[in-house]
Amino acid sequence: MAKALTKSQIAAAIAEKVGITKKQSTEALQSLVELAYKNAKNTFTLPGLGKLVLVNRKARMGRNPATGETIKIAAKRVVKFRVAKAAKDAILGTK
Repeated sequence: MAKALTKSQIAAAIAEKVGITKKQSTEALQSLVELAYKNAKNTFTLPGLGKLVLVNRKARMGRNPATGETIKIAAKRVVKFRVAKAAKDAILGTK
């Protein structure tokens, strides 16, 4: 399995494709990340890729695997990424 691209590799690929400097592409990538962080509460969508959503999880009962003891897991808010159908089709291929 291939290694994941680093931030600098992504920035270099964007710079080459668009025809801008690596510094400009790094700044654009960083501003996109900051925008996603600020707007994740209201659902942040990257068209063709997916969206970040904030989900409330209910409290539930769990089990400590070491002791077998039943424990209560508190309710919490979590961030999820939902992959767009277009991205799934492009990566996995259509059926």
